[in-house]
Amino acid sequence: MLRMSFMEHLEELRSRMLKALAGLVVAFFVSMFFTKDLWRIVSEPAVSALTHLGINPPELVAITPMEQFNIIWLYMPILVSVFLGSPWIVYQVWAFISPGLYKREKRWAVPFILCTAGLFIVGGVFAYFIAFRYGLEFLLGIGRDVNVRPMVSISEYFDLFVNVTVGVGLVFELPVIIFFLTLLRIASPRFLVRHSRYAILGIVVLAAVVTPTPDVINMMIFAIPMVMLFFVGVFASYLLVLRREGKGFPWKLGLLFVAALLLVGGGVLAYLGHKYGFHVVPQWPFFAK
Repeated sequence: MLRMSFMEHLEELRSRMLKALAGLVVAFFVSMFFTKDLWRIVSEPAVSALTHLGINPPELVAITPMEQFNIIWLYMPILVSVFLGSPWIVYQVWAFISPGLYKREKRWAVPFILCTAGLFIVGGVFAYFIAFRYGLEFLLGIGRDVNVRPMVSISEYFDLFVNVTVGVGLVFELPVIIFFLTLLRIASPRFLVRHSRYAILGIVVLAAVVTPTPDVINMMIFAIPMVMLFFVGVFASYLLVLRREGKGFPWKLGLLFVAALLLVGGGVLAYLGHKYGFHVVPQWPFFAK
C-alpha cells in the first residue's frame, strides 16, 4: 500500500476532480453536435404520451423566450454528458482510491468501472423506456374527463425527465454498494438475507419517493427491479465471501437453474401468445393483445 500525506491526498483529489470535469466538458461539446437529434429522443416520450391521449398537435410548449436555449442547448447536453462520461468519472474515482488498496484488490478495477457505469446507464435506459413513459402518460391523462387539456412546458418536462432518469440510474447502483459494503466487511450475505424484509420495505418506500405518479402499479414498476438488484448484490457479495474462504460456486448448477427459469418463462409467454393472442409490441408493456 502507498503511504501519502494529507496534502498529497488533497492534491490527488484535486487532480482527479479536474480530470473528471475535463471528461464531462469533452462529452458536453460532443453532444452539442447532435443537439437536435438528442432533443427529439428526450422529447419522444412526451410526444408519444400526448399522441396516445389524442392531443393534437403533440408538442411541448415554451413559456419564456429563454426556455428553448436553456433546455435544448445547455441543460440537455449536460445531462447527456453525465451519462456519456460516467465510465470516465468512475475511473477517476477508482484511480483516487486505488493507491490505498492491496494489489489483489486492484484487480477489481475493470469490473468496478464496468458495473458501476453500466448499471447507471442501464438505470437511465430503464427509466426512459419503461418507468418514465408509463408515469408521464398517467399524469398527463389526469383531468381529461373534467375538461383539462394538458399543455406541458419544456422546463417542467425536462425537470421531471432529469429527476426520474438520474434518480433511477443512481438507484441501480445498489448491487455495487452492497458489494463494497461486503468488501469492507461492513455487511455480509447472511446479514443481508436475514434482514431482507427491512431492505424490501425500504426499497418500496424509496420507489414511492422516486415514482413520478402516486399509483401502485407504477410504484411496483420501480420497486420490483430494485428488489431484484438487491438480491443481485447479495449474490455478488456471496461470491466475494466464497472467494475469501477459498471456495468455489457451482456455476454449472446455477446456469442450469437459470436456463430452467428462462425455459419456463418462455413457455408461459408462448402459451399466452397461442391461447390468448398476446404478442410482442414496441412499447410498454412490450407484451399485449
